[in-house]
Amino acid sequence: MGKTYVRVDDRLIHGQTIVAWCPTLSIKEIIAIDDESAKNPVLKSIMTMGVPPTYKTHIVTTEEAKALLAQESNVNRLVIVRLPSKLEMLTEEIERAERIILGNIAKRDDTNHKINGATGIFYLSDADVSTIDALVSKGAEVCFQQLPATAKMSWESFKKSIK
Repeated sequence: MGKTYVRVDDRLIHGQTIVAWCPTLSIKEIIAIDDESAKNPVLKSIMTMGVPPTYKTHIVTTEEAKALLAQESNVNRLVIVRLPSKLEMLTEEIERAERIILGNIAKRDDTNHKINGATGIFYLSDADVSTIDALVSKGAEVCFQQLPATAKMSWESFKKSIK
């Protein structure tokens, strides 16, 4: 049976996904969950343009993702969402994920925490922190890691750097 990894990165599928994360995690299937992109053929086309055909790629709505993730898979999957709030909608579907990896999240109107020490752009709202805390309390392994070659920091350690 394949493993499922979850990445929170507001860029969804991009170069680092393909050249760093997928090979490191032995990914064969990418599931990007974004309601807006899933409904826009142009955005879907742009997002998948640089993805080699060796990866089965889905750009799906939240509801489509639930159905897709309910299916057993014998390959490693990378589930990508833009924001932690999407994880709250997928709690059941990702409960057996190997790890939830936090990546870039740009500043938004509701963000009031900038993470110190992050090498990229990483902002969280109070709701984001609550969502991640809830996942951790249910046993999820959550960490911050920009790239596979950079240090991985646990949520508890990472949370201490919140301003």
